[in-house]
Amino acid sequence: MSTKTSASGIEAAKRITTQTLQEMKVAQTPVAMLTAYDYTSARILDSAGIDVLLVGDSASNVVAGHETTLPITLDQMIYHASSVVRGVSRALVVVDLPFGSYQGNSKEALASAIRIMKESGAHAVKLEGGEAVIPTVERIITAGIPVMGHLGLTPQSIYRFGTYKVRAREEEEAETLRRDAVLLEQAGCFAVVLEKIPLELASQVTSSVNIPTIGIGAGPSCDGQVLVTHDLLGLTTDFNPRFVRRYGHLADEIQRAVESYIQDVRDRSFPSIDESY
Repeated sequence: MSTKTSASGIEAAKRITTQTLQEMKVAQTPVAMLTAYDYTSARILDSAGIDVLLVGDSASNVVAGHETTLPITLDQMIYHASSVVRGVSRALVVVDLPFGSYQGNSKEALASAIRIMKESGAHAVKLEGGEAVIPTVERIITAGIPVMGHLGLTPQSIYRFGTYKVRAREEEEAETLRRDAVLLEQAGCFAVVLEKIPLELASQVTSSVNIPTIGIGAGPSCDGQVLVTHDLLGLTTDFNPRFVRRYGHLADEIQRAVESYIQDVRDRSFPSIDESY
């Protein structure tokens, strides 16, 4: 396994691991992370050289059509993760612990994490929260399962927040987030996602911890970035936060392709003689 820390070395790595991400932070090589929920897209993203694939509970939104991430179940997350793992040969696959699978107690959380690892073949789990989840993080890591943290806007707590607005603008909440990031590192997390927080705060947190920070709506100073793939590709058209950059407009392309197919079927130009047996 490659232990190089240059950009070319990372690209040549046979398998990205949690240690690779640590080396990337030291080398100041930004980590590129995207979501994936199925085999076909995972193969494409992995072949493109993505470092980390997050099997996010955002599947509840972009795949199942729910308003929040809360409805998705542990069984469903394992199904999506299993599909992604089968399509990956290089990227690190991280799986969200869904709402209700770890908040009750650390024993339940460990059981959930073990199921994900054993049944999907994934490489790590992610969970939301700071000080309150430290015992859970420690218990999961003690079992040999890598854990990624998640601070700032934590979508599983949306009904408590009541809004998707930027978090930690006020100093009290910002100080809590700084402290929570350190606590997550001390508990053994290999990385932490910082979602929708002021860029100055994200920069401070990134400098204060020795583990990689992965930003989403947290500015350019994080050690890496993550986006929902459906947003990046322009498959979603009704979600336009400031932090999303559209690198494609596939919704339009797919619609045009389907309209062309329908027309060809209607006028019997598809299938042609050459496309028949």
